[in-house]
Amino acid sequence: MRPTLLLLFVAATANALHFYLDANQKRCFIEELPTDTVVEGSYRALEWQEDKQMYLENKEIGIIVEVVESESEDIIVKTTGPSEGKFTFTAHDAGDHSICLSTNFTTWFSHTHIRLYLDIVVGTTKPDIEHDRTHVSGLAAKVRDLNDKLEDIRREQQYQREREADFRDLSEATNSRAVWYSVAQIVVLIGTCAWQLRHLRRFFEDRKSR
Repeated sequence: MRPTLLLLFVAATANALHFYLDANQKRCFIEELPTDTVVEGSYRALEWQEDKQMYLENKEIGIIVEVVESESEDIIVKTTGPSEGKFTFTAHDAGDHSICLSTNFTTWFSHTHIRLYLDIVVGTTKPDIEHDRTHVSGLAAKVRDLNDKLEDIRREQQYQREREADFRDLSEATNSRAVWYSVAQIVVLIGTCAWQLRHLRRFFEDRKSR
């Protein structure tokens, strides 16, 4: 049976769709992918049950996933999964890739009718490990520089606190000396006034006695 080809144009996004699949039928999708692009797909198959007139899950159904690089015809993925599952592959060469799905019901007399939900996520290229390491090393160096600057700021703050403490102690000592000096001046002034008053009283007493 000739497979039906559906062409999808993708730009590193997710493609979600559903389609119908009969026994012995294969559906293929063409994805044009750049080199080293990671593709993730997930699917879910529901079988039409005539007695209930609805699509329901059937655990016995298996889904065959086959991914082929169109130009070289190299098979990248070929696996059989349950009725609901996922698959992942990496496009090693740029170009069209055929993603085909079919069921494990291969008898020509089967009337199995399936609704298949398919979600394909075309990711970005594989990460450059060396670039990531360099980037991480650069971030680590920046973090170290920030830590050094933070330590310098902490030392400067500690130095300022110590200077403020020394200045506060000096100010308190100076204020204390100023207070004692003022007290001493007051005592001397009171003593001088008392001595002068006593001297003047004796002077007037001597003048009266004459």
